[in-house]
Amino acid sequence: MASFHVIAGASETLEHTRIRKIGVSDLFDALRRGVDDFMVKPSHIVFLCLIYPLVGVVLAAWTSGANALPLLFPLVSGFALLGPFAAIGLYEISRRREAGIDASWSHAFEVKNSPALPSIAAVGIMLFAIFIAWLLTAQAFYVQLFGPAPPASLSGFINEIFATGRGWTLIVLGHAIGFVFAVVVLCTTVVAFPLLLDRDVGAYEAIHTSVRVVMANPVVMAVWGLIVAVALIIGSIPVFAGLAVVLPILGHATWHVYRKVVEPPPSAKPAG
Repeated sequence: MASFHVIAGASETLEHTRIRKIGVSDLFDALRRGVDDFMVKPSHIVFLCLIYPLVGVVLAAWTSGANALPLLFPLVSGFALLGPFAAIGLYEISRRREAGIDASWSHAFEVKNSPALPSIAAVGIMLFAIFIAWLLTAQAFYVQLFGPAPPASLSGFINEIFATGRGWTLIVLGHAIGFVFAVVVLCTTVVAFPLLLDRDVGAYEAIHTSVRVVMANPVVMAVWGLIVAVALIIGSIPVFAGLAVVLPILGHATWHVYRKVVEPPPSAKPAG
């Protein structure tokens, strides 16, 4: 059945992947490999990833009106929750380069031919649902503190946020709430999309494997989440332009983190 294929993968039985314990040094090695992947043909990678900073600029412009100002930070920061899905073409390029086959930019869209596409879409829909839940939660929290009336002006909004007690309550607790959403995304998708590109194991096993990876390597995965968060912040500062470099490096590095933490299937291991 098609629905079961989405859940369980091509074999129509729940495949259980084997995972490894890794160290922080493995993360930095994955980052080094991610930079190497990026430097091989940076022009097509930057072209592919311009979509991400451009969307950020559009979101910022769209929310520049007073009515939408409270949604500016939730939209821009929450968009990072979709990062694992947005980088799927980068995983494909790293996979192809690792396999020694053509890794030109057009092959980033070969994902559409993947047998795991229904499962990839299912996990992507889950991420989008988390993104919407974050926006609704952030908006509800803002209304609880400031009421339903929109800010009178940009300057008034900034003053309310940074010069009042309830503004700092919004900053501190809002970040704490966002942290919870980020942890959920990390735990459920840290290796989900690379695994599905590599092996059609189904959406359930891809998410389950990500959770097991985090449980087996809690400190290392926390460090990885911190690296991703700091890199995205740094990339966002110059009007989101830095994301055109940061995103592909993180995307490629995520593929290599997957390779380090998830064992290949027995049939793929060398004999002896």
